Amino acid sequence: MPYSYLANPRETRAVLERHGLAPRHRLGQNFLVNDDVIRRIVALAELDENDVVYEVGPGIGTLTVALLPRVKRVVAVEADRSLPDVLAETCAQDGERLSLVRGDALRVDAAQLSEAAGSAPNKLVSNLPYQVAATLILNVLEHMPSIERMVVMVQAEVADRIAARPGGKEYGAYTAKLALFGQVTGRFEVGPGNFMPPPHVDSAVVRIDRNAAACADPARVVTIIDAAFAQRRKTIRNSMVAKGFEKAVLDEAFARADIDPRTRAEKLAPEDFMRLAGVLT
Repeated sequence: MPYSYLANPRETRAVLERHGLAPRHRLGQNFLVNDDVIRRIVALAELDENDVVYEVGPGIGTLTVALLPRVKRVVAVEADRSLPDVLAETCAQDGERLSLVRGDALRVDAAQLSEAAGSAPNKLVSNLPYQVAATLILNVLEHMPSIERMVVMVQAEVADRIAARPGGKEYGAYTAKLALFGQVTGRFEVGPGNFMPPPHVDSAVVRIDRNAAACADPARVVTIIDAAFAQRRKTIRNSMVAKGFEKAVLDEAFARADIDPRTRAEKLAPEDFMRLAGVLT
């Protein structure tokens, strides 16, 4: 029995034709048509009947119909005004478990989701619109503390940035900031042929679990990370001085944090930035 009856070209095409729709490239719509990918997403999320799942961009409901019978509720945010009627049809079997919020996920806050769902969501499971994926992931980690786990499909190069290690070419301020809140605990690749129409990029599904020990002052660490990476070709000392930090104060902090001021930001681990924040007055 399929996880999602919609995850094949025939059913997807039939739903779109019934509603007079076509994929909108402006909204990053490439419909997933491989049920095995849906199965692997569900398995990675480790869903149970008490979960309240946040889904961004449900589209025609391809992933949604697999989530609904396995969780307490799905609260979905959809920007395309033509799709709520489609979701009402495709998700009819378990529609009482679906709460739909119309709008831009980058402008929806935790309170809106909690009100729509009746309680705060604890997992984000979604095939994210690629043009907003990186921003949205970090926003959720920063501003929705109830989300304990994310299982999200993103562009493969975004997945590389998320999972990058210090010293690698993909490692940057974004990676360091994300690591303040969560860590990658799973990943698998998804090729273009799994979508209709096929995108021009490779995709990947990543699982991010929130760190058990929260960073004491993430806003302060984020400020330091942004200053350290502001001029990547410069040393961390020179980059931070250019952003307004005093040289003498920095030198004392580097010594106390055991950080070589001549190194570049991309060589430092997130723990180094947290340690620097703890001693920088």
